[in-house]
Amino acid sequence: MPKSTDLEKFKNSKGLVETNDPESEKPVFRRPGFEDVVNFQEMDRRIASYLQGAREKAGLSRAEFASMIGLATAVYGRYERADSRITVTRLIHLCELLDVMPIDIISEVAPHLYGRTADEAKDYVELTHIIRNLPHETVRDLMGLLRRMTPENSANDPSSDT
Repeated sequence: MPKSTDLEKFKNSKGLVETNDPESEKPVFRRPGFEDVVNFQEMDRRIASYLQGAREKAGLSRAEFASMIGLATAVYGRYERADSRITVTRLIHLCELLDVMPIDIISEVAPHLYGRTADEAKDYVELTHIIRNLPHETVRDLMGLLRRMTPENSANDPSSDT
C-alpha cells in the first residue's frame, strides 16, 4: 500500500481537515472543534487571557509574577498580550505557580480535545479536578472499579479475575 494512502487513512481516522493558518505558508491539518478550526493566533490570545486571569485571581501584579518566574515584567507581559509563545516547560512552571492544571489552560483553548460537545468536555475537565483531589487510596479503588467496568481493559487486567 503506498504511503499516501496510509496518510489519507490516518487523516480520515483522526477527523483532520486541511486548513490554512496565517502563520504558515503551507496547508496544515487540524481537528475541528466546536467553533470549527481556531487559528493559532486566536489560540495564543486565549492562552494569554487565561494566564492574565489566573494571575489576577492569585492577587499578583504582573511585576510580582514576572519576578517569580525569573523574567522581566516586559518579557512576561508579552505572554499576556500573546506577543510571545509559551514553551511547554514554561507552561508547566506557570501551572506550578498558579496552582492550575495544564488541562485548565488547554481546555480553554481546545475543549474539543476533551469531549465531543462543550458540555462533555466541561464534565471531563471537572472530573479530572475531582480525581486530583481524592486521596490516593480512593484513586486506586476507583481505578480498579473503572477497569472492571471497561470491557477492553478487563480482559487484560489480572486483577479483574478477583
